Amino acid sequence: MKRLLLTSVLFCSFLSLRAADITQITNAFKEGNVSSVAKIMAKEADVVVPGSAKKYSGSEAVAKLDAFFKTHKPTGFQVVHHADKKDNGFFTGEISAADGRFRVNVIYRIEDGKAVIQSIKIE
Repeated sequence: MKRLLLTSVLFCSFLSLRAADITQITNAFKEGNVSSVAKIMAKEADVVVPGSAKKYSGSEAVAKLDAFFKTHKPTGFQVVHHADKKDNGFFTGEISAADGRFRVNVIYRIEDGKAVIQSIKIE
């Protein structure tokens, strides 16, 4: 019984080490904090916001998000679904803004246990 319990604890510990921490990303969306997003954005990222969809350099992607957040000031953000695989993951969430709700899909790769954003789609 002790052996089974120890094996279960070790297995769960191993799984928790593989999961990326997305708190910094979700807080940035909740607050509309573009500078926080800039710190964890890949050098190139696919960004889709209403009226625009293409691959941008990190700084261009941040500028697109900044324009979106200025137009649609976030009042909240909630993660609806989150999944990690070997070296990458994604989550789907919802931004609450004064002028409506927006669905958000983020794809990221995991580097040193941290999420690096590769794609953001807001619709």
